[in-house]
Amino acid sequence: MSMHLRIVLLMAVAVVLSACDALPRGAGLQREVLAAQTEENGVANFAVEPVTRENLPLFDSWPVTDGRNLSWIERVDQPNNRIIAPGDTLAVTIWSTEDNGLLTAPGQRFVTLPEMRVSSSGRIFLPYIGSVRVEGMAPETARSRIEEQYLVVTPSAQVQLEMQEGNQNTVNLVSGVRSPGTYPLPDRDFTIMGLLSLGGGVPDNLRNPQIRLQRGGQLYGTSVDRLLESPGLDTTLRGGDKVFVEQGEDYFLSLGAARTESIHYFPQEDVTAIQALSIIGGVDSNRADAQGILILRKYPASAVRADRTGPQHERTIFTIDLTSADGLFSAGEFHLQSGDLVYVTESPLTTANAIIGVAGAALGLGRTVDALAN
Repeated sequence: MSMHLRIVLLMAVAVVLSACDALPRGAGLQREVLAAQTEENGVANFAVEPVTRENLPLFDSWPVTDGRNLSWIERVDQPNNRIIAPGDTLAVTIWSTEDNGLLTAPGQRFVTLPEMRVSSSGRIFLPYIGSVRVEGMAPETARSRIEEQYLVVTPSAQVQLEMQEGNQNTVNLVSGVRSPGTYPLPDRDFTIMGLLSLGGGVPDNLRNPQIRLQRGGQLYGTSVDRLLESPGLDTTLRGGDKVFVEQGEDYFLSLGAARTESIHYFPQEDVTAIQALSIIGGVDSNRADAQGILILRKYPASAVRADRTGPQHERTIFTIDLTSADGLFSAGEFHLQSGDLVYVTESPLTTANAIIGVAGAALGLGRTVDALAN
């Protein structure tokens, strides 16, 4: 090969190698992403927190970033009997052995009074007795009370009472189940899980189902998963409650040297970092830096704390090292929050391999040119 040709070839190789730092990449290196942590004036752009066994309890005590933050009502045991409320309808039948009683005709042994709706004051009107308060009584208690008063005017009277629940003794199962509708409270100890069962249960294809309870002007919420795992959350219902089930909208994003770059909705209530990596199909073994898994999270300004009882910065980056046992175990206990970004950084070896490949190709080209020249 001529000297001139060798010089031109070496210059071309040098240009290509110098350009390797600018080779197109699908993700940044960890040092590149974390390089601008502090501005020139000393103000932090973000905080960096390693996910380790030592730090996990600290992170768990920090606030969640889900903007809804709905509370829930725990179960309160109630008597398993029915209670009469205003708006209920009562049917009273009076039996008598008298041949000529006040309420029965000759030869008639019973009379059924017209159905009566319990008034807003909790009373019903009965002939020969007058106004009787029945609100707050069990049907059997009200029957006994009415019979006692009729025995004064009809000594052989026996009273039968049937009750049909009104609005104050029913609950509405609005949506998210197989059979929505209005259901009467069978007793005072009727719970959310019992109502869902009456409604046919939650469809299997509903993603991360969330249950909502509207009571008066307050909205409460939790997940069906939590209800199944914690019997103490199986709330006792009240008349007038409205219940609906909706699909969960919590999500995280994946970018960088991950197998997929997309939005991923939580398939269940809690998703750990390890589960998130599984959901996205793992990391690209040819590109990813297993020591540089980053989880970017934005906290509200009100959550920031200097004493470590909260995050030190609104923008916080959690770093995970999948090459150590502590990093792997800790990633399995670190819980994602809705809106988190899982960013898989590029391995420094990717650029090195590219340089080696270009150099190898250049050397091969040199040998070819040299062979042609000879």
